[in-house]
Amino acid sequence: MPDQLRSYYSGKKVFLTGHTGFKGTWMLALLNELGAEVKGYALAPEDSAPFHDLFTSRKMGESVIADIRDRERLKKELISFQPDFIFHLAAQPLVLLSYDIPAETFEVNVVGTANVLEAAKSLEKRCNIVVITTDKVYDNKEHHGLYKEDDRLGGYDPYSASKACTELVVDSFRNSFFNIKDLAIHQKALASARAGNVIGGGDFSKNRIIPDTAKALLQGKEILVRNPGSVRPWQHVLEPVVGYLQLGAKLVDQPEEFSQAFNFGPQPEDHLTVKELVERAIRIWGSGKMEISTNGAAMHEANLLKLDISKAQEQLMWSPKLNAVEAIEWSMQWYKTPVDQQADFTFKQIDNYLSK
Repeated sequence: MPDQLRSYYSGKKVFLTGHTGFKGTWMLALLNELGAEVKGYALAPEDSAPFHDLFTSRKMGESVIADIRDRERLKKELISFQPDFIFHLAAQPLVLLSYDIPAETFEVNVVGTANVLEAAKSLEKRCNIVVITTDKVYDNKEHHGLYKEDDRLGGYDPYSASKACTELVVDSFRNSFFNIKDLAIHQKALASARAGNVIGGGDFSKNRIIPDTAKALLQGKEILVRNPGSVRPWQHVLEPVVGYLQLGAKLVDQPEEFSQAFNFGPQPEDHLTVKELVERAIRIWGSGKMEISTNGAAMHEANLLKLDISKAQEQLMWSPKLNAVEAIEWSMQWYKTPVDQQADFTFKQIDNYLSK
């Protein structure tokens, strides 16, 4: 697989939004390994999220620090770069934070996506675009069934609703401006990717279970768990990131077939509860204690969500390489690594993953 991906991305120009975030930094590192020329566009990494800063000395491409809502700046940076690929990851990605800043969440996630696609509309060249949304775009009835790409969209909380709206924006642009029947005219192939809950080293976001677990273990404190019975499609961050790249490659060769939405998640047996995930993390770490919060979350969060990944498996030939235990182990190993070695360890994990 490494050689196959390299054949599509080596020497190609990739415009990557959200490159300073958790998933965006992993994407940036992977594209660097594949020999791509990357231009990132994102806000500066937060003080509480130093992952991206580990790589600042490595010069992994051009970095533009700007807001996705700045339409003119975004268009200027994208058009001047003339990308072969656009991967749109920039977002307000947190459910609980979306309750505090609902309007901003919609502005960033919905209008920001429209800004990216409108800028791409001005490109007078062939370009393949993948917009990353989330597993939470579905109208979640909290049943044990697996959600497929053609299931109804919805969203209880502002974050989920904003990402469902993002999917509608993508569909609208795909119909109105990037219709596959007119590919020879507009030269754009557009797909969306819906990933489950990603875990992995470098995530320092608030109210996320792996970062909270790692911080508590490093400090010798108890791990406070809000919703121990909640079931999520946990997967290591490299799983969907590689899936996005495979989808982008498919858009090059078969845009008519792959200009659509795809789910990326774990195998059905790897949908674990929060409690199971923390217990496994403690066993891998070798010490630690969990405390169940009696208050729970102040705001609503879904308790059950599972994805059907058969479409990606059958059409993209993509499948998870790590089971749940391995994904948790890879994550905890990263956090146990000394800070001055974490950048090298990130590339080591990328190489180990690609060689599987």
